[in-house]
Amino acid sequence: MTPSLDNDRQRLLDLLRALSFERRKVTLASGRESDFYVDCKRTSLTAEGHWLIGRLLLDRILRHDPQVTAVGGLTLGADPIASAVSMASWLAARPLHGFLVRKEVKGHGTGRWIEGPALQPGSRVAIVEDVVTTGGSGLKACEKAEGAGLVVSGVFALVDRLEGGREAVEARGYRLESLFDRGDFLEEVR
Repeated sequence: MTPSLDNDRQRLLDLLRALSFERRKVTLASGRESDFYVDCKRTSLTAEGHWLIGRLLLDRILRHDPQVTAVGGLTLGADPIASAVSMASWLAARPLHGFLVRKEVKGHGTGRWIEGPALQPGSRVAIVEDVVTTGGSGLKACEKAEGAGLVVSGVFALVDRLEGGREAVEARGYRLESLFDRGDFLEEVR
């Protein structure tokens, strides 16, 4: 990472800690209970957070696989992240299309799982996530993307809670990279 990206990473972490992190009892999307919560949308939907996420994940994705042509993930958590990366890619003169993976197909319209620009079968894509706990959302997005004929390059997350998600994703043959993990938020883990 360049010094500029190192500074951006620290600034994004500061924003996530200030805007998105809470110490309280919650039930996660996985159904598990936790004593902390990271609501990344509180950061990803700010102008500064959107920009920082886009720059940092674009760098991470392209360093991993320069052949990626699109970025997307399971709606709703991945939506602002895919948008941020797509916008940053345009500004970097290396455009990546964004796409959204539905949680379920609508009963009307085209009946597609993947929404966004038409991506050609064989296109290399990156799956993005806000927070990884069990890996279920990322894996569902991978499954639907591959079902549409796309080639998944990897899963890229803002935060890995270090609760088995990485192992689940990697057990299915995908790489998982995250910008941050639980140790960046919880003192006792550092």
